[in-house]
Amino acid sequence: MKPIQMVDLKSQYHKIKREIDNAVLDVLESSAFINGKPVQEFADALSFYLGVKHVIPCANGTDALQIAMMALELKPGDEVITPSFTYIATTEVVALLNLTPVFVEVDKDTFCIDPEAIKKAITPKTKAIVPVHLYGQPCNMEAIMQIAEEHDLFVIEDNAQAIGAEYTFSNGIAKKTGTIGTIGSTSFFPSKNLGCYGDGGALFTDNDELAAKMRMIANHGQSKRYYHDMVGCNSRLDTLQAAILQIKLAELDSYIAARRKAADYYDAAFAGNPKIQVPVRSQNSLHVFHQYTLILHGANRDGLNQFLASRNIPSMIYYPVPGHKQKMFHTYNASAYQLPATDWLTDRVISLPMHTELEDEQLEFIASSVLEYINS
Repeated sequence: MKPIQMVDLKSQYHKIKREIDNAVLDVLESSAFINGKPVQEFADALSFYLGVKHVIPCANGTDALQIAMMALELKPGDEVITPSFTYIATTEVVALLNLTPVFVEVDKDTFCIDPEAIKKAITPKTKAIVPVHLYGQPCNMEAIMQIAEEHDLFVIEDNAQAIGAEYTFSNGIAKKTGTIGTIGSTSFFPSKNLGCYGDGGALFTDNDELAAKMRMIANHGQSKRYYHDMVGCNSRLDTLQAAILQIKLAELDSYIAARRKAADYYDAAFAGNPKIQVPVRSQNSLHVFHQYTLILHGANRDGLNQFLASRNIPSMIYYPVPGHKQKMFHTYNASAYQLPATDWLTDRVISLPMHTELEDEQLEFIASSVLEYINS
């Protein structure tokens, strides 16, 4: 059995090595390292895949969130509703722009932002909602969009962990996550379901005006070279990364299928165990399993983490400290938030290896080791 990794990028690369190497060599030969032809080609291909009018590539997923908020012209003091149970980038950019993060609860079963909690958090200062499709699980976007429409709020989807996921509305219309709100954002960090070999990100929208504004912001606020119409930043997707992503985009659906197959194995292995809650799969959405995250009931999470490590099985805790308890938000009196569901999850979640190259022998060893510890 080969060594188990949380994400096996090397094995994934070797399966598409010839295509990747040729794409990289083509970029080197062209020497168009910034804004080369592959950048627009990839943006067009991703636009078609997602069914969205505009894809604006940028340097990383954090920049994508920042550019989205800048394009919406949110002002200092405006409130942005966001889950506390997420990676820090989601809320970090809110503070960076001198906006006010408003932390709300997530659903304990799906890990995604709770629409009822959103309703309770809305004030006259609220301007936007940032739902996070955490671990690859789509949020309840129908409820979120209804709330946003009723209160005239922007919706910025953080789709960094769920590219390729799908949400189906009650009328039967299905849309890819990231294309439902006002703006969608994503990350192409190497470990993502669609990852490059460095940093990268993108924004999605069907709004022509917002798309033009975001392109300008990402390029120093200029509409044409040396004419700067607004304050912007320097956030570009490198040509090399775009060429790599173009190859990997063609594999994305097969990558999702491989992740879901591994999740099926885990689900079956843990079925019926009262101490293990497997990820929820909503009937109206397609979970793409960026992570496979368990909730433990009456079992020592940290003990399991250490036991797996002793067997050279990696596992991770996403996330041990929620946003409202991070020191960076102390000026917002964030520690005063009462978020019992979030706190409950941070004590109980653990993520098992999840990637496209997991083999049955590895999955059997991981699952049997988890069960050995849990049942001991």
